[in-house]
This record gives sequence, structure tokens and C-alpha cells, in this order.
Amino acid sequence: MMLLSYANNFYGYGGRGGLYFDYTYLLAILGLILTMIASARVRSTFAKYDKVRCMSNLTGAEAAERVLHSAGIYDVRICHVSGSLTDHYDPRNKTLNLSDSTYASRSVAAVCVAAHECGHAVQHQKSYRPLVLRSTLVPAANIGSQLAWPVFLAGLIFSMQPLLTAGIVLFSLAVLFQLVTLPVEFNASSRALKILDGTGIMGTQELSGAKSVLTAAALTYVAALASSLLQLLRLILLSRRNSRD
Repeated sequence: MMLLSYANNFYGYGGRGGLYFDYTYLLAILGLILTMIASARVRSTFAKYDKVRCMSNLTGAEAAERVLHSAGIYDVRICHVSGSLTDHYDPRNKTLNLSDSTYASRSVAAVCVAAHECGHAVQHQKSYRPLVLRSTLVPAANIGSQLAWPVFLAGLIFSMQPLLTAGIVLFSLAVLFQLVTLPVEFNASSRALKILDGTGIMGTQELSGAKSVLTAAALTYVAALASSLLQLLRLILLSRRNSRD
């Protein structure tokens, strides 16, 4: 009976009318669409400016070194990692990891992505509060993202409201992490653009392209947060439905 109740609640089967449409699926679908649109935009924008050579003729790695040094940072190691747009700064070992599409490329897109990651290194150096908060939230966010759905589904299967609530709380931790990520990413881009302009690595026209790339990248974080919020709303609605049954 509990398994049947779970199927009724989650998969869209009703006892009287048979099959029914579960409107909460629309929230998940909408979130997926937003994420796909943002991902497609950042890739198309990067591809566009990846064909434009930076006037300074610096590679992404060379630009990163110049940006770091201009900020007074000399203890960050610049590394090459595989993949496309897998660039990231790791504060644990102070490494700036640039992907295949960034490390040796001399394009406007590559240089602005490298500068953006340098922005995170600058944040780390200055103990930028949102970055510190995000780092603090990492363990809780990891636990929340891994356990939220198993706990929530267990609550649906066994019709146990405390488990449903626990699943929602766990998922909220992951959402909170994404919320804190937004100011971190926007600030890193802002720092990157100022340094690129101040050091003369990019000219005025190139900075316009860099802004387009970084804005498109920022939208992926906005879309991810929106998708997670929609998913959280779905969990709440499913939980309320279960409590009424």
C-alpha cells in the first residue's frame, strides 16, 4: 500500500480517475529549459569571441599571470587542465586551472575567462566575504545535494512527513550555496574587467566582447539558481500533497 501511495503521489496515478497529469513536472521542465538556454548562450558567445584575437596577443595563461601580478599575487600556480570551459580557481592549493579552450588560446574569450578566474584569486587574497561564506557552505551543500532526493523519496514511499521535511531542508542547503555563488561570480567578473582595462590587456572594443562573454557565463549561474528554486518549490508542493492524502 505504501508503494502504491508513492506511485500515486509521484508518478501521476489517481485512485479514482486513473492517470492524471502531475503539474509539478512543469516546474522541473521549466528549470531544465532555462538551464539549456543559458548553457547554449554561453557556448555560442564563447565560440563567437573565441575567433577574435586579443590585441595584446597574450595567451590565456600569459594574461592570467599578468593579471595576478598586477594584483600583487605571486603565490598562485597556473595549471593546464583538460576539457572545454572547465576553468576554475582552487583556493585550497592556490592553483588557477585553465582548460584546453583557454590556456594556450590568444582569443578575447580565452583571455577574459582567464581573467575571471583570476578575479576569484583576488577575492581569496582579500578574504572577500561572500567567497568565504561559500567556502564554509561547501560541506553542507555537498551533503544536501547528495542526500536530499533519497531522503525525500523515502518520505514519499513511506508517507513520513518528517523525512519529506528533512529532504526539503537538505535541498535548501544546496540552493543557499547557489544563491551565495551569484555575488561571488559577478564580483569576479567585475574585478576581471577592471584589471583588463587598467593593464591595457584589452582595448575598449575588446572589453565589450569580454562583457558579453562574462554576462553569458553569469546567466548560467542565474539559470541554475532559478532551476533549483523551481525544484525546491516542486518538493514543497509534493510534500503538501502527501500530507493531505
